[in-house]
Amino acid sequence: MRNSTLRAALALHRAAQTWTTRALNRANRDRGAGFVEYAGLMILIAGIFVLIDRLALDAKISEAIGKAVSDVVGR
Repeated sequence: MRNSTLRAALALHRAAQTWTTRALNRANRDRGAGFVEYAGLMILIAGIFVLIDRLALDAKISEAIGKAVSDVVGR
C-alpha cells in the first residue's frame, strides 16, 4: 500500500470517528429533555385544572359539554 493511500484511509477513519463521537454526544446531551418537557406539560395541565376549580368553571364546562352532546345526539 502506498503512503498516500494509507494517509487517505487514516484521514477517512478519523473523520468517521469524529462524526460518530459528535453524534453520540448530541444524543447524550438531549437525553433528559423528554422528562423536562413532560414535567412542564404536567405542571401546565395541573395549573389549568386549578384555574378551572378556583373560578368555579367546572359546572359551566360540564353543562356546555352536556348541551353539545345532546345537540349531536338529538335529544
